[in-house]
Amino acid sequence: MVVGRIWRISGPLVIAEGMSGSMVYEVVEVGEEALIGEIIGLEGDKAIIQVYEDTSGLTVGEKVVGTGHPLVAELGPGLVGAIYDGLQRPLRRIEDLVGPFITRGVRAPALPRDRKWHFKPLIKVGDVVGEGDIIGVVPETSLIEHKIMVPPGVKGEVKWIASEGDYTVTEPIVTLRTGSGDVDLTMMQKWPVRRPRPYAKKLDPEELLVTGQRVLDYMFPLAKGGKAAIPGGFGTGKTVTLQQLAKWSDTQLNIYVGCGERGNEMADALHSFIRLTDPRTGKPLMEKAVFIANTSNMPVAARETSVFIGVTIGEYFRDMGYNVLMVADSTSRWAEAMREISGRLEEMPGEEGFPAYLGSRLAEFYERAGRVIALGKPERKGSLSIAGAVSPPGADFSEPVTQNTLRYIRVFWALDVALANRRHFPAINWLISYSLYIDIVEKWWRENIAADWKEARTEAMSILQKEAELAEIVRLVGTEALPEEDKLVLEVARMIREDFLQQNAFHEIDTYCPPKKAHLMMKTILRFYHRGLEALKRGVSVDEIKNLKVRARIARMKEIPNKDYEPVFKKLWDEIDKEFEKLLSR
Repeated sequence: MVVGRIWRISGPLVIAEGMSGSMVYEVVEVGEEALIGEIIGLEGDKAIIQVYEDTSGLTVGEKVVGTGHPLVAELGPGLVGAIYDGLQRPLRRIEDLVGPFITRGVRAPALPRDRKWHFKPLIKVGDVVGEGDIIGVVPETSLIEHKIMVPPGVKGEVKWIASEGDYTVTEPIVTLRTGSGDVDLTMMQKWPVRRPRPYAKKLDPEELLVTGQRVLDYMFPLAKGGKAAIPGGFGTGKTVTLQQLAKWSDTQLNIYVGCGERGNEMADALHSFIRLTDPRTGKPLMEKAVFIANTSNMPVAARETSVFIGVTIGEYFRDMGYNVLMVADSTSRWAEAMREISGRLEEMPGEEGFPAYLGSRLAEFYERAGRVIALGKPERKGSLSIAGAVSPPGADFSEPVTQNTLRYIRVFWALDVALANRRHFPAINWLISYSLYIDIVEKWWRENIAADWKEARTEAMSILQKEAELAEIVRLVGTEALPEEDKLVLEVARMIREDFLQQNAFHEIDTYCPPKKAHLMMKTILRFYHRGLEALKRGVSVDEIKNLKVRARIARMKEIPNKDYEPVFKKLWDEIDKEFEKLLSR
């Protein structure tokens, strides 16, 4: 154990001397209160330490004690439904210990040591097991069956296994006979947060990650195991959009990381998860969620650990064969923390003062997403999808964090200040957003929803593009100077924007839209458009088409309940046909 002394203090950065024998990324305890820190550089016998707690009151000469191990995440039963800070300290447990305000140096294990979990073994004495093999299960919640796995790097013959019963996460449940002696396994693993967890094989994404948000699922889809970024200026709805993703996505587990965001936003997310139920199972959403709350008033250096703690937990549940979604709000705050630490280290600044390694750090995070075949038996496939918010100053997408993020993600959901000011939410700009998973998820749409999804999406996008092209002409000469077909394009584009793309996150029904219903909504608008084109050819004016009564019914499609909606749309299509036939018969 290395013991040194503080030599210099600069905010969250501490330099200690007498630290020979230490390692980079080793966790240390700084000062008399044993503040948690991590060595990020070594120069001779001096260690450069990033402290994850408030350093006010530290003095030169106080001791610094090395722990000899890197920053790790505790993985095991007790994760689901928990609320952690950026260092994986359980906030509910800390509140019980010290009250509502976190004091410096407070410690509490991430997984409760006194709680017992019902363990059911799936192997027997004499079996040979290897890394990733499932040795038993624990019913953690009514939605999550926690699969107890052999840790990576461990292999041996089962010498002893506990009988079915209740155990804590620290009690041995299996003893393996290995080449280097007997090894006891517990229900808990520890894993370095900066090291990706291993897997047997990486697979291509193929299935749509259903979010229940029409503009995302239908227009700019994200595949399970994919990577997405959602940049936007202040007030454009990044947090609400990410909360919607975490609430309604068809995953087995959702991880919400509040990285440097306002405390009231984190509190709002927590309260809504406590109240809401999963639309597929009817069970509370908290039974499939993990929260990491590292808000803006918490120590700035811990923002980096909060992101890596979250992705490590996501990989752990991915290895069980689950589909996991992690949302990070926002990676810009993490980048700002990197810039502050880099400045205190007096490193050569890159663009806008960010460190030169900004891009590589973002890559370390985003590249841990993916769909994989997990290690071990039985064979299982799991995925980890990542969606990160970016908060560019002044909504300037040319700034370094947004541009570096674009290098690693495949879905770009661009939030637009102008749309937000018009109260169009989600304020995703359909002209500059994109998804590189469209061809990949087409098979899923064709097999599960409709064979003509891609054609309908392409036609809708072309109508919206045509509207943007006509906008300049309209500003110059007005809509009356346009040909009738262009007038119809403008009307149908407005219907797509207002009746389809707009979605109320706080409406009882409209907050979640199944993909099948979204497709029927789009087909309804396109049916109106095609019948309108036929009517124009027979001399009907656009004004007459706009005045059809069914137009109001189309505008209220969002309010159709999400169950047994297909007959309602069939009836709506019949109304469209009848009203156009009546119009043409005049």
